[in-house]
Amino acid sequence: MPRIPLVDVKAQYAPLIEDLRERFEAVLDSSTFIRGPNVQALEEEAAVYLGVKRTIGVANGTDALVLVLDAMGIGPGDEVICPAFTFYATAESIARRGATPVFADIDPATLNLDPEDVAARITQRTRAIMPVHLFGRPAAVAELTGLGPPLIEDAAQAFGSPGIAQSIASTFSFYPTKNLFCLGDGGLVAANDEELAERIRMLAFHGSRDKTDFQFVGYNSRLDEFQAAFVRLFLTHLDEWTRGRREAAARYVELGLGDLVQVPEDETGHVYHLFICRSPERDRIREALTEADIASAVYYTTPLHLQPAMRFLGWKPGSLPETERAAQENFSVPLWPGIPAEVQERVVAAVRSAVGVGVG
Repeated sequence: MPRIPLVDVKAQYAPLIEDLRERFEAVLDSSTFIRGPNVQALEEEAAVYLGVKRTIGVANGTDALVLVLDAMGIGPGDEVICPAFTFYATAESIARRGATPVFADIDPATLNLDPEDVAARITQRTRAIMPVHLFGRPAAVAELTGLGPPLIEDAAQAFGSPGIAQSIASTFSFYPTKNLFCLGDGGLVAANDEELAERIRMLAFHGSRDKTDFQFVGYNSRLDEFQAAFVRLFLTHLDEWTRGRREAAARYVELGLGDLVQVPEDETGHVYHLFICRSPERDRIREALTEADIASAVYYTTPLHLQPAMRFLGWKPGSLPETERAAQENFSVPLWPGIPAEVQERVVAAVRSAVGVGVG
């Protein structure tokens, strides 16, 4: 039997290859490769889709975070509260600005920031809270907003989730495995404040509006015309892909995977960037999956507060118990829009062979 990948990106874009070629040739014929009409059109279309005032295309999701922090004037002496159970770029962007990442623990059911723990970590130096909509599940934005500091939503894994991007600024990645992706690198900032949006746009273009007068010390962070053309096409299919992801997640439950391991609780806004399971027997389960020629993965096994680059902050093992437990137990199984039912049946059978009686 063929190997089952964790994600099959080509299964999503293969039916669109002719459309992609047409868009590639149109950009090639235009000879406009930077700051062209596709970038402008994508920014307008994404703003409408997200229900925000403006969006700005940038080079990648990490730049998007740094640009927002810079535009908000966050830097040395400031604190930003964020999770430690997430990709390094979240805390890296804060530290890159000279600010201090303050890690808060997660809710074990959602794997997102625990608002109660966040509230306990707010100080006079807190300039923002940076929740991550982890694995496609929206964070508790309403509760976090009520705590006072502005929210910067790290939505890299959640494009297409309803109700996100309603804070002052949100950031997205178009990395090829994301729900809305490009065929290379790319990112986006969504802003609900016109002045902030204009500052982000200028910072992304060397601190300038016109490449003649430079108002800020900025960056060179641009979404290129080819990638914008591709993302515009993919955006028209995103809702269909999201339905496919949710159907695949529901099928895992129907097949009994939740009787064997802990599976994510469903909610309307979950867009299942990944299907993350938990089990104390994770390693044995992954060995069985590997033996069955099925890909799996684990995430954030060394949480950010224990990463070597963050040791200067002084965190110790045991500081964030739910984060550290999730790091030891989580693993993902294959999921993508249109994943065949028989593939998911193979996955569940392999897990069952490892676990036996299951979680009860």
